[in-house]
Amino acid sequence: MTIDYEDFHKVEMRVGRVERAEPFPEARKPAIKLWIDFGPELGIRKSSAQITVHYLPEQLVGRRVIAVTNFPPRQIGPFMSEVLVLGVPDPDGAVVLLAPDLDTPLGGRVF
Repeated sequence: MTIDYEDFHKVEMRVGRVERAEPFPEARKPAIKLWIDFGPELGIRKSSAQITVHYLPEQLVGRRVIAVTNFPPRQIGPFMSEVLVLGVPDPDGAVVLLAPDLDTPLGGRVF
């Protein structure tokens, strides 16, 4: 299936910096709760991410990530996830986070 540029442009993927990360033991699958700063326009948004194979909460603080910021919030157990952090699978299917390889402004949009 192909999409046109207007469809792609509807999905807001932005760069954010993890400000806080905590284990999420209440989740059905192992996950980490994230609080991500997307700059002055969007502020801090929360996410639950199944990224425990490659990441510990303390390793994530200060790290830049890419997330979809315009999906509706989703209740994950007792936690409201507001953004979808993006990743790709490693050879075993575990999530590897997407991130810019240079310092970029928070809230910068993927294009």
